[in-house]
Amino acid sequence: MKGEHDAVIVLAGMIGAGKSTYTALISEALGSEAFYESVDDNRILEKFYEDPERWAFSLQIYFLNTRFRSIKAAFKHKNNVLDRSIYEDALFTRINYEEGNMSEPEMDSYLDLLDNMMEELDSMPKKSPDLLIYLRGSLDTVLERIEKRGRDFEQIDRNEGLLDYYKHLHSQYDDWFDGYDKSATLTIDIDRYDLENPEHAEAIIEVVKQRLVEVRGEADCVPTV
Repeated sequence: MKGEHDAVIVLAGMIGAGKSTYTALISEALGSEAFYESVDDNRILEKFYEDPERWAFSLQIYFLNTRFRSIKAAFKHKNNVLDRSIYEDALFTRINYEEGNMSEPEMDSYLDLLDNMMEELDSMPKKSPDLLIYLRGSLDTVLERIEKRGRDFEQIDRNEGLLDYYKHLHSQYDDWFDGYDKSATLTIDIDRYDLENPEHAEAIIEVVKQRLVEVRGEADCVPTV
């Protein structure tokens, strides 16, 4: 169903920030199609957590391919919400390079491919999302949510060094967001909101709708809630 809130919206944020949950909430409220990044279909993700030096490059290529396919479909449909976008991929690649999980030639090859794909997006009738929503929160909140969703390979007590990886990634997310310039943005403070609380969920829906109104009116404000 399409209506006054038709838009391409992408979610961004740390592992465990709640992107899929927010995607479900927002897409249902706006009558949009939801695009989810499947973990079950990803045969590389768990291998990466077991041996990041062996699998980091392969995982990033996998993500790049699936996210490129999703955002192309999203730009054609023009009425949807994506739980992860291609725009964050370079951050994860750089972190893996800095962690020693990826060689410089691998990183350069990846970034060259990413640039090539972004040029393809620039040739499409719709070139960017209408809104990127950044789910920003403390590392403690992120770790609590990772523990709560219970994926064994993501748990810090079962993987030596994983906490350092999460800390490193978390420390760079604000800088990545500050440099994002493809669309209007909205920052949601996930430390303040629990979507299991109906009042919080309703508040999030209203602020997203209001931000879309502002975007269509070309408002300059960049709100945080």
